[in-house]
Amino acid sequence: MDKISAKARSENMRRIKSKNSDPEMAVRSLVHRMGYRFRLHRKDLPGKPDLVFPRLRKVIFVHGCFWHRHENPACLDGRMPKSRPEYWIPKLTGNQDRDKRNLKAIAAAGWQALVLWECDIAKDQKALEKTLRRFLRSKRAS
Repeated sequence: MDKISAKARSENMRRIKSKNSDPEMAVRSLVHRMGYRFRLHRKDLPGKPDLVFPRLRKVIFVHGCFWHRHENPACLDGRMPKSRPEYWIPKLTGNQDRDKRNLKAIAAAGWQALVLWECDIAKDQKALEKTLRRFLRSKRAS
């Protein structure tokens, strides 16, 4: 059972942004400080990636752990809600299925993708920077 009212829960969910979230802004800021320039949310690419590096043909998706079902056991936000499973199970598994389709389509178009999870962004900035640097410097697969 949910601990807050349906109205309060609805208000909370309404305020969640799909663009310019705190985790996305943190990644954008870090990548910019690293000297990389990028485009945002290109509609012509599958899934409208959060950061697009056209010259490198690379994209970054910043996934919220709840909405994209982060399946890391250490991530508490990735768990399925206990309330209204008839709504949440199809909704969140549908999001995961769509993410998989988008990643396949990105690869088929000749782009490389990196998925960053909300919980990992806040943990360790040095590790995040290392991951980003490795991804952005790596050569494209032929």
